Amino acid sequence: MHDRAALGSADVSDEALATMVAGLLDTPVSSVALVDSTAELVSYDIPAITTGGRWWVRGTADVSGEHTPFTLFVKQVHEWSRSPFFADVPVEVQPWAAQQVPWRTEGAVYRSDLVDHLPTGLAMPRPFGVHDIDDLSYAVWLDVVPTVDAEWDLDRYRRAAHLLGRFAGSPAVRDRANVGGHEWDVSKYVEGRLKFQVLPMLGSDDLWHHPLLVEAFADLRPRLDRAAASVDAVAAELMALPVLAGHGDACPNNLLVTPGDDDFTMIDFGFFTALPVGFDLGQLLVGDVQIGLRPSDDLSERGAASLTSYVDGLAAEGVDIDEQAVRRAHALQLLLFTGLSALPFELLDAEPTEQVRAMAATRATIARYSLDLFDQTG
Repeated sequence: MHDRAALGSADVSDEALATMVAGLLDTPVSSVALVDSTAELVSYDIPAITTGGRWWVRGTADVSGEHTPFTLFVKQVHEWSRSPFFADVPVEVQPWAAQQVPWRTEGAVYRSDLVDHLPTGLAMPRPFGVHDIDDLSYAVWLDVVPTVDAEWDLDRYRRAAHLLGRFAGSPAVRDRANVGGHEWDVSKYVEGRLKFQVLPMLGSDDLWHHPLLVEAFADLRPRLDRAAASVDAVAAELMALPVLAGHGDACPNNLLVTPGDDDFTMIDFGFFTALPVGFDLGQLLVGDVQIGLRPSDDLSERGAASLTSYVDGLAAEGVDIDEQAVRRAHALQLLLFTGLSALPFELLDAEPTEQVRAMAATRATIARYSLDLFDQTG
C-alpha cells in the first residue's frame, strides 16, 4: 500500500522512489521492489522563504526476498515568490526581488560532488535525487542524518569555527563555491534588503517611539544612524577583503551534531557561495541568539574563541590571513547582516509580554555587540 499524498507535487513515481531506495540500501535497483510507502509532514517552527515543505517518506522494500524498512527526508525548494512572505513585497519591485534569493543553489549543491570534497570533520546528507517539479521548484531526497541533542559549549563552538575555517579555505570547496550559478555579492544585499527595507524603517521616527524600542534600543539609535549612513563604505571595505567559500547560514541549527563524535553534518546550502573571509562566523555566533535559543550574555567570549579557531582552520588549509584582518571582516559582516537589522520588527505588533520584552533586550545586545566590534576593529 502506498500513501504519499502528503507530498503533493513533490512526489515521484514508484519507479523513481525504488531507484532512490536502491541507492539508500546500496543494492542494485533490479533487486528492489517497493512493498509500501507513506509520507508525513515534518513539523518545523523556523520559517524559510524558499522552503515549500519537509517530509519523512517511510516504507518497506523487498530486497532480494527480504523486507527492509527505509526512510528518506524530502525537502521542497521554490523561488521565494511562492512564499507567503512575498506578498509583503511591493508589486512594482516583485520581479526584481524574486531574483535576489538563490533558490536554485541548494539543488545544485546536492547535484554536485561537494560531498566528496568536504574537510575531515564535516559531512552533508547523502542525496539520492533532485527532482524538478516545475520551472520554479524542485524536491531534494536525502538520507536521514542521525543526530544528538548535544550542548553547544565553548569547545563545540571552537570545533565548529575551526571546521568552518577549513571549509572556507579548502581549495576543493572554493572550486565549487559558484556551483549555484547565482551572481551575488555583498553590494546586492546592501542595495536590496538594507536600503529597500531595513534602513527606511531605521529612519522612521514613529518606529523609534514604540515602547518596545524605547525600552531596549533608545541608547543605540545614534550609533545605528551613523552606521546606516556608512553602509556603502562598510560594504566596500568588506568586499575588498579576501573572498573564499562560505556556507552562508552556518548557525548551529544547520550544523547537526552526530552521535559519538564531535563532527558536524552541514544542511541548508541555499546560500553557499564565494564569500568574504570570516563570513560564516556571524551566524555561528548569533544565529541561535537571534531566535531565542541561546542567551546573549556570552557573545564576547564565544566570539573571541570562535575567531581564533576559525583562523586556525584557515591555516590548516594553507590560507594565511592575520587574525586581526579576519576579526575586522567578521565585524563588517556582523554589522551589515545582523547589527543593522537587529531591531525586533516582527514583534512590534505583539502583546508586550515578558518573553517579547526579553527578546527585544536580546536583540539590543546583539546590535550593541555588533557596533562595539565594528568600533574596536576600525
